[in-house]
Amino acid sequence: MTLQIAIAQLNYVVGDIAGNAGRIVAAARQAHAQGARLLLTPELSIAGYAAEDLFLRPAFTAACDEAVLRIATELADLPDMTVVVGHPTGGSLRSRSVAVQQRFNAASVLRGGQVLATYAKRELPNYQVFDERRYFTPGQGVCVFEVQGVRVGLLICEDAWFEEPAALAQAAGAQVLAVINASPYHVGKENERVARMAERARAAGLPLIYAHLVGGQDEVVFDGASFALQADGQLALQAPAFKEALVRVPLSVAPAGVRVAADAASLPPPREAEAQLWDALVLGVRDYVGKNGFPGAILGLSGGIDSALVLAIAVDALGKDKVRAVMMPSPYTADISWIDAREMANRLGVRYDEISIKPTFESFKAALADEFAGRAEDTTEENIQARIRGTLLMALSNKFGAIVLTTGNKSEMATGYCTLYGDMAGGFAVIKDLLKTTVFALARWRNTHDPYGTGREPIPERIITRPPSAELRPDQTDQDSLPPYDVLDGILARYMQDDESVEAIVAAGYERAVVERVTRLIKINEYKRRQAPVGIRVTHRSFGKDWRYPITSKFNETAHGREHP
Repeated sequence: MTLQIAIAQLNYVVGDIAGNAGRIVAAARQAHAQGARLLLTPELSIAGYAAEDLFLRPAFTAACDEAVLRIATELADLPDMTVVVGHPTGGSLRSRSVAVQQRFNAASVLRGGQVLATYAKRELPNYQVFDERRYFTPGQGVCVFEVQGVRVGLLICEDAWFEEPAALAQAAGAQVLAVINASPYHVGKENERVARMAERARAAGLPLIYAHLVGGQDEVVFDGASFALQADGQLALQAPAFKEALVRVPLSVAPAGVRVAADAASLPPPREAEAQLWDALVLGVRDYVGKNGFPGAILGLSGGIDSALVLAIAVDALGKDKVRAVMMPSPYTADISWIDAREMANRLGVRYDEISIKPTFESFKAALADEFAGRAEDTTEENIQARIRGTLLMALSNKFGAIVLTTGNKSEMATGYCTLYGDMAGGFAVIKDLLKTTVFALARWRNTHDPYGTGREPIPERIITRPPSAELRPDQTDQDSLPPYDVLDGILARYMQDDESVEAIVAAGYERAVVERVTRLIKINEYKRRQAPVGIRVTHRSFGKDWRYPITSKFNETAHGREHP
């Protein structure tokens, strides 16, 4: 016998309760027509993930409860179809598995117009971007339900990262584990998930089906790539990453046990890390712009690598007709910057405009001349130029409705090599979680790959090879103010992303003076980062929800004795 299971790997929208419910109903009907008798939806699919403090609104959880009942009613005409729906619940549902009296991260099993069971997530993550203990109470129960004679043990995301929930489901008679998830992407996360779920499958001795979310939600991106494992942990089936899909998982049921009836030889080949990273950035831009109703995007194109990369991502995400680039030359803009910016805009076919900031800059200097009398020009005048550009872009955004995409990278955000209300002004920071070395690597990758069939190499080679410069004073380069990017990024990766101590970084071969300077820059620029726009998280430690340091703090680890590595 074969039991057909389907996964609704869909792009759900936070707060669109009716829309999400409608998509689940449609997916259930399509899956049933294709022969499936069990549909799995991702974690919190009714609400969207993550709804943050919306979970604290009783009206929100009540609306989600009502939507679950509505889905059950709408699918009552398919009495042999079982649907698992992820949702928050605030108390209006009662089930055989748990009496819901508090707010839970839950999943309900629907069939024949009824809620057969409701399972509450037992393990609530409270690290990285996760904050579930703020919103939910841990569940205590076990949920094992039957579909065509197969007993399915239900787990929600973090439950499967621990031994006990799966062991309890197995002890309750489960023959297969169904794990519904909303697990944000970061580089390397897909392989990490598969490895951990393989451990769980082997420990339980049961096949495991992993149903995952896809789509962008503010800072985070969900990559889909739902999969199924055999009881020995072998990967048997995997859905596409970063795409919606109604995934079919056939289970072969025999006296010897249950196994996934799929040929591992047909698995798609592993994808490069850069390909996944590119897809994450593209999906993050597309969903932030689209879900928030912006008609398009606008950005300042300088002729440098950062804005070039953002432009390429934006065009792949939105199409050339929804992207506008503006070159805003100053007295210090090199001729090659004009040439390269025009060339890139021409290659991508976007609207391109040039607005000189020279007359405005001169007006600012004239207005401040009496106040600045006797003082030499310094970063003040550099920042004025950046702020003029920010004002122009925001004016165009206000007039035409397009969102401003900022172009600062993680190395700049870490060290404060950015200007408040200048190049930081905008609505969405596309590459704020990319170190500068990654910016270069990704630009080179995109120039040698054409994932969207555009037939073009988007970034002129000179933009990638020339020394980076803010071009805010004569003959300026980034390395005038910062260590070489390979050194800087190595320190940032160790200190900021991996939480290594200063002593450990020095022991790894970095100069102490450079390490102490970089860590000091990270500390004193926290106030800038708090005022930066949200942007796409693609590492396991991004500035934002992953990084929560006080702005006002006197602690300095190097002044309190040497730390042990």
